[in-house]
Amino acid sequence: MNFSKPFIDRPIATSLIMAAIFLAGVVAFMRLPVAVLPNVEFPTIQVSASLPGADPETMASSVATPLERQFAQIPNLQQMTSISALSDTTISLQFELGRSIDAAAQDVAAAINAAGGQLPKNLPNPPRYSKSNPADPPIMILGLYSEVLALDQVNEYADGLAQQVSQISGVGLVSVNGEQKPAIRVQIDPVALAAAKLSLEDVRTVLAQTSVNSPKGTLNGAFQASTLASNDQLTKAEDYRKVIVAYRNGAPIHISDIGTAIESVENTQVAGWTSHHRGIVLSISRQPGANAIETVDMIAAQLERLRATVPPTVTLMVVNDKTKMIRASIADIELTLAISIALVIMVIFIFLRKFYATLICGLAIPMSLVGTFGVMHLCGYSLNNLSLMALTIAVGFVVDDAIVMIENIVRHIEEGETPYDAAVKGARQIGFTIVSITVSLIAVFIPLLMMGGMVGRLFHEFAVTLSVAVLISAFVSLTLTPTMCARLLGKEVEHHGRFYDAADRFFNAMTEAYGRRLRQVLEHQRLTLAVLAATVVATGILFAVSPKGFFPLQDTGLVIASAEATQDISFAEMYKKVQRGNEIILADEAVFATNTSMGAGSRGGNLSNTARFGFSLK
Repeated sequence: MNFSKPFIDRPIATSLIMAAIFLAGVVAFMRLPVAVLPNVEFPTIQVSASLPGADPETMASSVATPLERQFAQIPNLQQMTSISALSDTTISLQFELGRSIDAAAQDVAAAINAAGGQLPKNLPNPPRYSKSNPADPPIMILGLYSEVLALDQVNEYADGLAQQVSQISGVGLVSVNGEQKPAIRVQIDPVALAAAKLSLEDVRTVLAQTSVNSPKGTLNGAFQASTLASNDQLTKAEDYRKVIVAYRNGAPIHISDIGTAIESVENTQVAGWTSHHRGIVLSISRQPGANAIETVDMIAAQLERLRATVPPTVTLMVVNDKTKMIRASIADIELTLAISIALVIMVIFIFLRKFYATLICGLAIPMSLVGTFGVMHLCGYSLNNLSLMALTIAVGFVVDDAIVMIENIVRHIEEGETPYDAAVKGARQIGFTIVSITVSLIAVFIPLLMMGGMVGRLFHEFAVTLSVAVLISAFVSLTLTPTMCARLLGKEVEHHGRFYDAADRFFNAMTEAYGRRLRQVLEHQRLTLAVLAATVVATGILFAVSPKGFFPLQDTGLVIASAEATQDISFAEMYKKVQRGNEIILADEAVFATNTSMGAGSRGGNLSNTARFGFSLK
């Protein structure tokens, strides 16, 4: 059976099939999402709980521990990490890669409900959980600051912008960092409190009962009824200072007698900087599967409209654009892919020394690569470093089948057969060889296709992309290549030019030189084996001493640092340490924006003050 003959006999139908594959690949290429790495959805759930005023040790023992006991009973839980800080506890649950994230979320919700009886009764809100992907960093960071308005006012505008940005297509989550929500802070003098024979719980109870907004009822008359509308909430610090806590000896004791009330923010242990100014930072994450570059482009297109929604005294700027690295990485790989294609075609032309033969081989490359984009789109893949690397490697593989087919057909033409007969006969003889070459190449990637774990998921897209490219190249070599050979190759067999003769002399000289070196090697067999053994030993040594890592290091223009100290160090001292670190890095004047957050924290039972800050470099 000759698989290629029907295609050789029907060149128009063959051309239409190739055109359909090429156009489908072009359309798919335009719709493929762009990312740094394949979209690996880690089944990770993050649980957070807050208890205002609780120190890290209390959060760890009273909130984190009961939740951890329930979470430990969830099946397929692979790793659990908890961080307890001032007033907050965060627990990260990572499940096995095969576990459904939706089913895991249901188990987590059930565990939270089961732990409800063991949690503190004064917990303002029940613990919250969210599905998160720790491998998906924010694609863009925006910063707001003002040299005129107070931070709490800037925070209000930041909340409004966060809601507007979250409505843009492709945006999954907008986190507000360095929040400065306005609040009234009541500061009590312990000595005065003890002298009045009161406790902090007494003060808290009075404040909770004083500032409320509850229904007051109605006034009913014979002909008319009126609803009482009155807001008893206190909004100014001066009003809180006048609150009566208790009566002693017939005299009222106000807040001002045992302390004071000031206008401040909810959390004074968090701070953000933007372009060397205190401000609010918005971290924007994309939806799973969304095109990061298109999402950032849509956000950038809305920036002017977003700036118009805030006063001129508020500055909205882009702190960090993650897609700059993605664009640069993808552009480098695309350039490498183009250079690889050019080099392969050049080498083919040097060895074949025929224009039409090189053209036929060269067409196999874009047909195979562009056709692969269609399969990638159907599989839900993206254009990322690994998939484009697979296409770059595939450039050297996809021409092998076409070269083997062309060489066999040319041999029959040189023996005197017509191009058509040579194409039919050569394709029949070499068809099984092409199939065997294709199968052997795909077999190499079976271990990657069957690999489990996180690494297996990352490289699964790489293996599938490369295997599909090889399969399409085999189909092209069995259909389009012999069809074109039957109509184009006969024109170049009868005569050869100067380039052909010069290249032929060069290859003959190279073959003779290789023969001389081969005879020398065969005459010194022991030395050759000794060199082989030394090479194997050196390879093992170099493998052992070479540095190892998950991915190669790269410069993304973003510096993230953290500082830790014992809990007895005040926030002001930590702030000074962070500022000194900022000054060291800012000395080169390459930083155009900073983002700092600080707070007392606990990790693994060790209580400490922590400070985390990042720098976006030009």
